[in-house]
Amino acid sequence: MTRTKGGYRARRRRTKSGSFVSRGAYSRLTRTITEQEIRSLFSAHRDRDKQKRNFRRLWITRINAAIRERVVSYSYSKLIHDLYKRQLLFNRKILAQITIASRNCLYIISNEIVEYTGIIVNRVARRMNSGKGEWKLL
Repeated sequence: MTRTKGGYRARRRRTKSGSFVSRGAYSRLTRTITEQEIRSLFSAHRDRDKQKRNFRRLWITRINAAIRERVVSYSYSKLIHDLYKRQLLFNRKILAQITIASRNCLYIISNEIVEYTGIIVNRVARRMNSGKGEWKLL
């Protein structure tokens, strides 16, 4: 029986798919290409999550720097806590964009929140001084 070459099937199997790297064996050898594709897809998936984390850290840093620039004793964590208490649900991305676009707007928001929380603290202090019943946050 005569020898048959791989022909059609072998060529189909070895066709180089969209190569992610165009250097050395990663673009020439079939097995290495498939390994590199798997590795690069894995890295892309991992780094998408890492990018989200990094952007969140960047937004938090920008907000914290802007707040501490104006008021010394006020911090990012207090601002976010007071925002949730006041039920103003800004996400960090929007707050960071407000900070970059106009710091004055961020200062207005933080001052409103500080005034609101100051009213609550004053009510609690009055109730504590009056000596009547339990002390509750109003």
